[in-house]
Amino acid sequence: MAPQATKGVETPTEPRPQGAVSLRVSTKFPMALRSIKDRETCSEPRPQAAVYASVSKNMTPSIHGIAGNALALFLIAAAFTFGQTTPAAVTQEEADLQQAMAETGGSPIEVIHALEAYLKKYPDASKRREIDRTLTKSAIEIRDDRRIVEYGERALKLDPEDLQILDRVTGALLQSQTTNPEKAARALVYAKRFEAIVLNVEKEKIERKDAARRLDEVDRGLSRALLFQARAQGTLGKLDEAIFLARKSFDRYASENAAHEAGRWLAKAGRHLEAAEMFANALMVPDSRATETDRMDDRKSLGEAWTKAKASEAGLGDIILNAYDRTNALVAERNRKLKALDPNREVTNPYQYTISTLDGAPFKLADMKGKVLVLDFWATWCGPCRAQYPLYEEVKKRFKQREDVVFLAISADDDPSVVRPFLDQMKWHKDVYLDDGLARLMVVANIPATVVFDKQGQISSRMNGYLPDRFVDMLTERIQTALGDSQ
Repeated sequence: MAPQATKGVETPTEPRPQGAVSLRVSTKFPMALRSIKDRETCSEPRPQAAVYASVSKNMTPSIHGIAGNALALFLIAAAFTFGQTTPAAVTQEEADLQQAMAETGGSPIEVIHALEAYLKKYPDASKRREIDRTLTKSAIEIRDDRRIVEYGERALKLDPEDLQILDRVTGALLQSQTTNPEKAARALVYAKRFEAIVLNVEKEKIERKDAARRLDEVDRGLSRALLFQARAQGTLGKLDEAIFLARKSFDRYASENAAHEAGRWLAKAGRHLEAAEMFANALMVPDSRATETDRMDDRKSLGEAWTKAKASEAGLGDIILNAYDRTNALVAERNRKLKALDPNREVTNPYQYTISTLDGAPFKLADMKGKVLVLDFWATWCGPCRAQYPLYEEVKKRFKQREDVVFLAISADDDPSVVRPFLDQMKWHKDVYLDDGLARLMVVANIPATVVFDKQGQISSRMNGYLPDRFVDMLTERIQTALGDSQ
């Protein structure tokens, strides 16, 4: 399979070159709060003549992550059981676990039934830790709160900083229909631990290109941790603390859930006018996670609180309009801050991307519209990139008289500080740009990679790797095609 293309990115239209050498190198994009551990790699057959290096990107677990599918759980459990075991050394306990998992068909509920039956037979199973985690993640997948708590709390004893399990166990303990003070007290401990972990993540260094995403994820995580604490404190009868924490949650990240939580405890405390204001915020705040049912509940709660405060619904329209203006201003200000950190936030068309110079100055690719733009993705650690460099320079010489052809060398290095010393050492030209996430957007799994945009900003050609004896002529032809020039 070829790497999948994102919106606005074309896959190669020509056959891959034949007969090459490949170099595999792994780089990391440290995103401590991403949803699911993931790896992007080139999954198509390697060319046999083109030379390139493969880039794989690892994503680490997130605050809001959900368990993978049941088949993945089955494979995880099987790997834990037999990863280092030869057939001759398999014990009866391990054989029974293998058989139990093989019969589940990857269904999460069947995984749960199989592992629960297995634990009745082997309560002190040698793989108990892995089994508890698998049971927890299966319970998360089918939204079984009782089992999430039962197995999740066991898993947290062994891995107390697992954010996904912390999130789900805390939420399950605080389900309104089953919450009691004892459960609320346990949830409060977990919620405070959740908050502490996210605050530590906030202090970690991160690449500039990921700063906006990190800020967004940290704020969402802290808002969620504070909301959990508010719910727990309210259940424990500490209404003032619950109100304070819920407001703080909303201030950190304006969401329907946080606003409704604040309104709930304000109403419980008899502060109906303030409650109405928060329910109005919940009703009007832009929040893609809020369902129609949530909004209907907000409207009902708003009407009840306003009527208790004013004895009728007269004037309710004004409070709703004020909430609309207020919450939209909050969201607009937040987006402004995120955009300042990352001008490429929510950009899906690579031609609209902004990269930066080695000195940090922004460079908008769209400013090159009307010219043919040639992007050369490379990295300091990439051996094939070094070998391609003089060939690329030869192509540039062929077009040095053309003002409508622009060449940009784009470093895909994770650490920008290594680029300038490398250029000095190699005596290469210093006109180099940082990719700032462009390679990820364009799914550049192999380098060197050369992308040619035509004068309208559309991708005209994409070359993964290079053929040493043909690269100069091949790239020249592609640039001429983009120019509409066959000479």
